[in-house]
Amino acid sequence: MAYDRFVAICRPLHYGTIMGSRACVKMAAAAWASGFLCALLHTGNTFSIPLCQGNTVDQFFCEIPQILKLSCSDSYLRELGLLVVTACLMFGCFIFIVVSYVQIFTAVLRIPSEQGRHKAFSMCLPHLAVVSLFVITAMFAYLKPPSLSSPALDLVVAVLYAVVPPAVNPLIYSMRNKELKDALRKLVQ
Repeated sequence: MAYDRFVAICRPLHYGTIMGSRACVKMAAAAWASGFLCALLHTGNTFSIPLCQGNTVDQFFCEIPQILKLSCSDSYLRELGLLVVTACLMFGCFIFIVVSYVQIFTAVLRIPSEQGRHKAFSMCLPHLAVVSLFVITAMFAYLKPPSLSSPALDLVVAVLYAVVPPAVNPLIYSMRNKELKDALRKLVQ
């Protein structure tokens, strides 16, 4: 999405040639491959640890930190290795998004008309809102110290990053729709 927004705003005349079906397939394949790699590594690690505290997870999500609580072996080094690989993949995506949006915002701030800047920002801000919501809640879920861990807090955080971003995604993106904005204004008034 960040690259799509970058091309649409910074290279609008070349959008059709840059964002052709071949580029979209490559980006989708890269996203799917990196997600599959992370899932494969975490699944392999999860099935290789012995569970000595039963197999009942305290949540309705089968989250990795919850499974590690059931482990009777010290899986710290394995999990640290997986976190490093995952963090590298995520950091690469994060840097790509930041670089894209820095270039977008510098291009947008050079737009002379306020209406043009507003239109460009309204195209980018929903994507940033959804990505930020997901990243912040996921970071809190996985990087919070164990001393802050409680079953209730873990459940709330898991719901926040697994359910809320996909649920509000259509709402955030549809806020650009004039009819929806008008209906929301009538509802609030």
